[in-house]
Amino acid sequence: MRVCSVALVVLTLFVGPSALKAHAASADSFIVQADLREAPRGLIRGMLRIPVQPGPLTLVYPKYIPGEHGPTGPITELSGLKFSCGGKRVDWHRDLKDMYAFHLEIPPDATQLEVDVEYLAPTAGDARRNGVSSSQLAVLTWHHLALQPQGKDAAELIVKPALLVPQGWQIGSSLEQLEPASGEKGSEVIRFKPVSLEMLIDQPVLAARYFKKIDLTPGGSPNHVLEIGADSSAALAMSDRRLAAYRRLPAEYAAVFNSRPYERYHFLLALSNRLSQSGLEHHQCSDNRSDEMALVDGDIFKNFAPLLTHEYFHTWNGKHRRPKRMLSPDYQTPMEGDLLWVYEGLTTYYGNLMAVRTGLWTAEDYREDLAATAANLITKRSCAWRPLQDTADAASTLYGSSKHWGMRRRSVDFYEEGELMWLEADTLIRRRTNGKKSLDDFCRIFHGSASEPQLGGMKPSVVPYEVADVYETLNQVVPHNWRAFFESRLHSLDPLPPLSGIVEGGWKLVYTERPNHMLAASDRANEHVDERFSLGVILGGTTSFTVIDVVPNSPADKVGIGPNMKLIAVNGRRVTRDRLRDAIAETPTSKSIELLVENASYFQTYKLEYDGGRRSPHLERDKQSPDRIEDIVAPRARKEKD
Repeated sequence: MRVCSVALVVLTLFVGPSALKAHAASADSFIVQADLREAPRGLIRGMLRIPVQPGPLTLVYPKYIPGEHGPTGPITELSGLKFSCGGKRVDWHRDLKDMYAFHLEIPPDATQLEVDVEYLAPTAGDARRNGVSSSQLAVLTWHHLALQPQGKDAAELIVKPALLVPQGWQIGSSLEQLEPASGEKGSEVIRFKPVSLEMLIDQPVLAARYFKKIDLTPGGSPNHVLEIGADSSAALAMSDRRLAAYRRLPAEYAAVFNSRPYERYHFLLALSNRLSQSGLEHHQCSDNRSDEMALVDGDIFKNFAPLLTHEYFHTWNGKHRRPKRMLSPDYQTPMEGDLLWVYEGLTTYYGNLMAVRTGLWTAEDYREDLAATAANLITKRSCAWRPLQDTADAASTLYGSSKHWGMRRRSVDFYEEGELMWLEADTLIRRRTNGKKSLDDFCRIFHGSASEPQLGGMKPSVVPYEVADVYETLNQVVPHNWRAFFESRLHSLDPLPPLSGIVEGGWKLVYTERPNHMLAASDRANEHVDERFSLGVILGGTTSFTVIDVVPNSPADKVGIGPNMKLIAVNGRRVTRDRLRDAIAETPTSKSIELLVENASYFQTYKLEYDGGRRSPHLERDKQSPDRIEDIVAPRARKEKD
């Protein structure tokens, strides 16, 4: 397949006659403009200008998106695709084998290709389909509008980005804005400094009517900014205590890594119930999305708190240091996820403990969350057929799998089980060195600066690695057979997850009638009734309840209850959250519980044999071992300052 020769081919997204007049440019200009003015109804528009030469040209739409770990480019949402040269239409056809490729024939004497394009933005639901807008805000991720010449490295294509937003909206982005040129003051177009296509796609824009910008390191270099867009002004409120915790973020990470691999950093936070809850890492920013009242509602905040700490950690682990086989310089090269237990597992471990080090969580919050993670993994009998390594290898398929039957299928467990595995590695290092070294030392050597501090910021860069590099660096911290350590856990079919980190940390997993307060907060925030540790069911709803999943070999599983069935009554009475939990609490005496269930318009009563009462996981202190978990979550920046 031939590709036309282009010296410096770049995308240009234009938005209308006024913008064209304001930014008239020659055919070799590389401008990128996107239009969010119709984002409130789910339409994002643009026009691409591409310098070309006559002859065949193949353009490709981004397929493998960094951070999404698979071929997730939303090609089905691409609309209004029109090509022209000098105002004359250029015909195109899609490649029959690669749905992401478009073939054209550039006419003689043409020097520029113009492309009209729309992105049909989903406004709610599936995070993998990139819901990006509500009536009051939008998140522009540039790859939604991008087409590039096949075979080109995005790092070599230089662009001049620009943007239009609805009147009265403000924007947040790590892209650097340009002052209006002479004669352009008052223009509605927002322009940015030129960047490579790679760095453009790596720097999304948050636009919103209700907007707040908070400088987390006033007068510091590099600058760290929290930019919040929300569906209401009330959602922007944040307590002084939480704000103080966010201000501690840069210092705590600098204390671990001794470096900052970015020139500036922007935490972008979109708060809307119309967007999927998600986070995506970038070199100089993170794209974070949560419920509208995430900063205000205590229950929602407990679940939300580790999101920014997780994505920020990715700046070092995932962006600066990245598995070699996860590089896709043209967004078409397939990514291989076999090292996601490092990329995401290590980040989950640190994202959660950093929530404590900064003060977003308490130490008790962390222990309750860790107990819930361990107990959840214990319930998954799928561990006995599918090793942890396969959840990483098959990540691109598992991300899009149904939430139903997840206990049997296994999901992307390299997050949660990876957290337990890295906790075990951390406690091993601490025990072998009598607390003199820790996993922080590994991170400083592997991801940051082990010698002179590099805290003033630097241009983003990628340093690829292989798994052997991970083991070699760990051996610099503590000599050990790290390959055997990790491979035995990655390939194990033991139905139990690795719990040694909790034990070596000075704690043990127990179950009591007392609710785990992190799970209780999650239930209230997500409108769930989680009884996986008693009856073996997770229900969704507040006034009516539908089975989301069933724990293998649990009382509910044994009688034949399955996902999508509706729970109608408990012990002969219409079910409510409290009635169900009261009935469970009585099972040590009653020895059973009856559930009336509707399955596709048919009704059946199931008798579940169970006498365990309410069961909820917690960590209990084991005083025979030192409390290493207390040391793990202790703030580092404060320690070093003292």
